[in-house]
Amino acid sequence: MIRRIRAFGAFWYGFIVGDDWRVAAGVFLALLITYLLSRATTVPTWWIVVVTVAGLLAVSIRRASPRPPDAKEMMTQ
Repeated sequence: MIRRIRAFGAFWYGFIVGDDWRVAAGVFLALLITYLLSRATTVPTWWIVVVTVAGLLAVSIRRASPRPPDAKEMMTQ
């Protein structure tokens, strides 16, 4: 029984956190901030999650992409 509970927890951890814990933490914070602001104000707050996810996607892609060589490196080759 314990093994199944651990496997279940490991699945959800791998599914939610995946390869980058920073993205999972950013989405969690965006959802938390959206919830708190929606309770404190009457202003629509749905856009916070959209903007955060777009920004996190851009940062994640940039971090995962290989960097191009410097101009100096290209000239010496």
